[in-house]
Amino acid sequence: MLIGVSPVISPELIGVLHRMGHGDEIVLADAFFPGDTCNSRVIRADGIRIPQLLEGILRLINLDSYVPAPVAMMAPVPGDQLDMSVEESYRKVIDRLWPGTPATERIERFAFYERAKEAFAVVVTGETVKYGNIILKKGVVPVSPDFNW
Repeated sequence: MLIGVSPVISPELIGVLHRMGHGDEIVLADAFFPGDTCNSRVIRADGIRIPQLLEGILRLINLDSYVPAPVAMMAPVPGDQLDMSVEESYRKVIDRLWPGTPATERIERFAFYERAKEAFAVVVTGETVKYGNIILKKGVVPVSPDFNW
């Protein structure tokens, strides 16, 4: 364990977050997501819900402030209904830790899969809500000019 790091953040996940550069994306996927089909770097976070992971991750990285939408979720397929409480639970965490983050972009299901293929990593979680997948784009970590190495 590390002081200040959430216990939901595994050593493998902290390593991935550290290696990600600005503009790299990470997918937090539900338990049914085809992670291994979409990406060669898959981290398992079985039993952990996405809001818990967002809380832990967004204390360690910031979101990209240079793009119109640093957060994306899957759009419903025609005929499906979205449970807006899912996005609301994610935004509650995002807006508390990174206020001013632009609205969440919704992207078509297969476009989401294609974007997951290009992501730095996919974290397969224990999330079971429908359309619960989310993509985060990492920002430039601010370093104070007063920081003394």
